[in-house]
Amino acid sequence: MALRSLMADTAPLKHDDFRHLWLANIVTVIGAQLNILAVPAQIYAITGSSGYVGLSGLFGLVPLVIFGLYGGALADAMDRRILLHITTIGMIVSAAGFWVQAAMGLNNVWLILSLFALQQAFFAINQPTRTAIIPKLVGKENIAAAVSLNMTVMQLGAIVGPLVGGALIPVLGFSWLYFLDFLALFATLWAVHRLPSLRPDSSSSDATTQRPGFRSVAEGFAFLLTQPIILMTFVVDLIAMIFGSPRALIPQMSHVDFGEGTDGGLMYALLFAALPIGAVLGGVFSGRVTAIARRGLGVTLAILVWGAAIVVMGLAVSQADGTIGLWAWIAFLAFAVGGTADMFSAVLRSTMLQEGVTDSMRGRLQGVFIVVVVGGPRLADIVHGAAGTRFSAGTVTAAGGVLVIIGTLIAVALVPRFLTWTPDQPIAADDGESADIDEFGVEKERT
Repeated sequence: MALRSLMADTAPLKHDDFRHLWLANIVTVIGAQLNILAVPAQIYAITGSSGYVGLSGLFGLVPLVIFGLYGGALADAMDRRILLHITTIGMIVSAAGFWVQAAMGLNNVWLILSLFALQQAFFAINQPTRTAIIPKLVGKENIAAAVSLNMTVMQLGAIVGPLVGGALIPVLGFSWLYFLDFLALFATLWAVHRLPSLRPDSSSSDATTQRPGFRSVAEGFAFLLTQPIILMTFVVDLIAMIFGSPRALIPQMSHVDFGEGTDGGLMYALLFAALPIGAVLGGVFSGRVTAIARRGLGVTLAILVWGAAIVVMGLAVSQADGTIGLWAWIAFLAFAVGGTADMFSAVLRSTMLQEGVTDSMRGRLQGVFIVVVVGGPRLADIVHGAAGTRFSAGTVTAAGGVLVIIGTLIAVALVPRFLTWTPDQPIAADDGESADIDEFGVEKERT
C-alpha cells in the first residue's frame, strides 16, 4: 500500500475523451521530440555556432508570447475542439515544411528559423487550449492526477525522441526525423476529432469572454496581479528556467567537452534525454507529490534541488577532458536529478493554477502559463547561447545553477505566504485578511 501511494494516480484514464488524447499524445510527443532534437542539431551542423542555436530561442519566443497570450483569449471565447483542430493542422503543415527543406538539402538557417517560428505560433495556441479542457474531461477532483499523467507522457517522449533521433541522424539524416514528426501529428488530429463540443463556461461577470483581443488578454493579466500565490508560481519558474536551463549548450558540450562530432552522438542524445528521464521517474512516483498540501513550499524545494543539480552538472562538464568518461556520466546523472525536481515543481504549479481559476478565465491563464513554461527555456537558449560563445559550457551552466538558488530564495523571501499556503486558504487575500471564496478557491467579487 505504501508503494502504491507513491505511484501515479491513473483515475483520469477512466474518462474516454481524456484517454484518447492521452494515448494519441504518446505518439505525437515522440515525433515532436524528434523535431526538437533535429532543429538545433541541423542549425549547429550548418553553422558550428552555439550563438545560432541560441537564436532559435528568439525565433520561438516571439510567436510564443504573442500567440500564447492571444490563444488563451481564443480558448475562452470559442469552441476549444475547433481551436484544437485548427492548430493541430497548422502544426502538421509546419512539420511538412521542415521535412521538405531537409529533403531538398537547402541548408538555409533562416528558413529553418522561420519554420520554427511558424510551428511555435500554432503550438502556443494549441497547448493552453489542451490544458484548459482538462477539468471538463476529468472533473475537478482529478486535475492534479491528469496534469501529472500528461506531463509524464511529454517527458517519456522526450526520452525516446532524443535516443532514437540521436541514433538516426548520422544514418538517415534530418529529413526522416522531420517526416516522422509529420506522421505522428495525425494521431492527435484523430483524438481531437473524437472530442465533443467544448465551449467555455459563460460568466456574466466576464464581459470580454466572447470578444478575444487585447482587452481580453489584459483582463487575464489584471486578474493574475490580484493572485500573488499564482503569480509566484510563474516568477520562480522563470528564475529556474532562464538561469538554469543549459539546453542551447548541449551541442557545444557534446562537441567540445566530450569530443563528439558536430552532428551529435551518444552524449548529445543522452544529455537531451537526461532531463525527461528524471521527469518520467518523477511522474511515475508522483502519488505523494500531488497530495502535498503546502504546495508553494514543495515548488520552492523542488526548484532549489533543480538549481543544485545544474551546478553539479556544470562542474562536471568543466572537468571533462574531451572524452566520454566519468565526468560525462556525472553530468548526465545530475541533469536527470534536475529533471525529477523540475517535474515535481511543474505538477504542483500547474495544479495550483487549474484549481485557482474559473473556466471562463482558465484559457487566458493557461496562455500565460505556456508562455512562461516554454518561453523561459527560450530565453535561456538566448542567454546561454550568447554566453557559450565567450565562456566554456561548464562555466556558464554552473553559474546559472547558482543564480537559480539565489534568485529563488530572494523571491520567496519577498512573498513568504507562498511557503505556507495550502488549498484550503484563499489565494487572493493577504496575510491576516479574510475573503469570501468560491468553489475554486478564488476570492469572489465584492458588491
